[in-house]
Amino acid sequence: MTATYELSHLRVLEAEAVHIMREVAAEFERPVLLFSGGKDSIVMLRLAEKAFWPAKIPFPVMHVDTGHNFSEVIDFRDRRVGELGVKLLVASVPEAIERGLVREETGPRASRNRLQTAVLLDAIEREGFTAAFGGARRDEEKARAKERVYSFRDEFGQWDPKNQRPELWSLYNGRHRPGEHIRVFPLSNWTELDI
Repeated sequence: MTATYELSHLRVLEAEAVHIMREVAAEFERPVLLFSGGKDSIVMLRLAEKAFWPAKIPFPVMHVDTGHNFSEVIDFRDRRVGELGVKLLVASVPEAIERGLVREETGPRASRNRLQTAVLLDAIEREGFTAAFGGARRDEEKARAKERVYSFRDEFGQWDPKNQRPELWSLYNGRHRPGEHIRVFPLSNWTELDI
């Protein structure tokens, strides 16, 4: 009798994500891992650690900080990044408000979450990042269901679902012009239960 080796569902997803992270590290000059402190970004950080072990993660981690995080999130972020020996960049929404990059909303539905996009794009441009890892999953909402694993952004940081490149057989096209970047979503095929 011949024994067969099969990966579990979770191991297949993990292997796919690790493969994507290694491809991006090899293909892009300046990748960055976006980190919010939520469950998806914690998984992303762990996958990056596994992808490059025993070496350090070869790209920095960036937190777009709204200024409204629980202190435990910031403590965990700082401790974990310190344990891994990874460079941490913080793009601060409060600092962006002070600089006049964005204007704080007022009223009952005011939120700094919408301001994060401009702060993120400013940091990507300032630091010259060519790829940004995010923890988006296709099961989260309809708009994210259309996202590719390599999600092309134009020079204005805009995403056009009709202008995305085909991804056949896990082959990804990361070509980009100066000023453009790719958002990379290694957790695209994961569900909340997988996380």
